[in-house]
Amino acid sequence: MTFVLRAARPEHLEHLYEMAKLTGGGFTNLPPDRKALGRKLERAAEAFARDEDTVADEQFVLVLENTQNRTVRGTCQLMTQVGQQWPFYSYRLTTLTQHSKELDRTVRAEMLNLVTDLEGSSEVGGLFLHPNERAGGLGLLLARSRYLFIAMHRPRFGDRILAELRGIIDERGGSPFWDGVAGRFFGMSFQEADYFNAINGNQFIADLMPKHPVYIAMLSETARSAIGVPHPTGRAAMRMLETEGFNYEGYVDIFDGGPTMTARTDQVRSIAEACRCELVGTELEEGERAILATGHLASFRACYGARAINEDGTIAIDSRSADLLDLRPGDTVWSVTR
Repeated sequence: MTFVLRAARPEHLEHLYEMAKLTGGGFTNLPPDRKALGRKLERAAEAFARDEDTVADEQFVLVLENTQNRTVRGTCQLMTQVGQQWPFYSYRLTTLTQHSKELDRTVRAEMLNLVTDLEGSSEVGGLFLHPNERAGGLGLLLARSRYLFIAMHRPRFGDRILAELRGIIDERGGSPFWDGVAGRFFGMSFQEADYFNAINGNQFIADLMPKHPVYIAMLSETARSAIGVPHPTGRAAMRMLETEGFNYEGYVDIFDGGPTMTARTDQVRSIAEACRCELVGTELEEGERAILATGHLASFRACYGARAINEDGTIAIDSRSADLLDLRPGDTVWSVTR
């Protein structure tokens, strides 16, 4: 493979826009709007340029680049502290248990409560791989390289991390969950609300959404069946998140009802197992398959390669990866087994 993950730059705007048009809706972090994407790249440039290693309200955008023809074939994002510019709303699935002595009956009612429990968490999101490249493990490279980036810049991220998965979208591009819950109050279709949120943020939810719990039994069957269920295209992503140590704890997206996965940042597998080593060799012929990364902030780069970690903690890698990442003996390499 000749793919490298690197920091997004302003010249990647058109590439991101073309990919955004392929998402099919419900993909808030990658809206098909040049101005919104341009603002994301501006925020990312500011984040890559900031020197202080502290947690702030920042957004990093990475792109997967084919080094042979310089085309962008995928992207992902990292948000360091959600809920700072606007409240970060979720629905939390809870159960209320009530008992009547007279009837000798216990009733358990499931409810959705509007909460901001996850404010201050970091978030990984905006992962999209071009449909023509969904083979060869490139989705895994995109996903896991984000965690290496976090490990390499750990002071900039919170102690809790989340990932929102897109929920069920029907053949019309609508959301059964939205139609059964929030759509009743806003007079907007799911597509309209989703696009407005992507461009302007979700403050309108705070302004108009009823704050009382929603009893699930009062929802339509189609809305109930969508709660906490990922879009079919997101099932593999959910499995990857579970492998990394993320769990579904009853938080769902307020728009489409998709599951929000959470984890303690330092317990995410690819972060906990990330190795930082000095490079001593670049001619390794056989070694352990791994994701390799180097650089700092805007110079971050990651790719697949082979590694051999020596007893003294140094590392040797294959020549192809050394060339892709522009590495020389004495440089620092971060890696995690594939």
